[in-house]
Amino acid sequence: MKKYLPKIALYLLGTFFILGGANHFINPDFYLPLIPDYISYHSFFNYASGVGELLAGIAVLIPSTRKLGCNAILFLLIAFLPAHIYFIQKGGCLSDSLCVPAWIAWVRLIVIHPILIYWAYKCRTIK
Repeated sequence: MKKYLPKIALYLLGTFFILGGANHFINPDFYLPLIPDYISYHSFFNYASGVGELLAGIAVLIPSTRKLGCNAILFLLIAFLPAHIYFIQKGGCLSDSLCVPAWIAWVRLIVIHPILIYWAYKCRTIK
């Protein structure tokens, strides 16, 4: 079982980002409030990040593009940091549909985001 764990992690990463990217198109109203006010063209950046997540997730699942896909995920995760900081600055509440306790916003930034970065980094070398 242990020898299958890297492949399972790889397929979960790809699937996670494919589903997340698709959700930018299915439920854009969830993501739009997360884009900081100082960034223009909210809809464009929402859809662009959705396309990026979809393409990166697919690339992760293809052995010949895996490293590129993981690097793209790393880039996206770093690019999303301002949105996480913005969410914290707003106290974890951006709209009626997106309101969580402030500590959850901090956990997303300090715990979950680094785990995702580490996960994508480690998947770069899985054959």
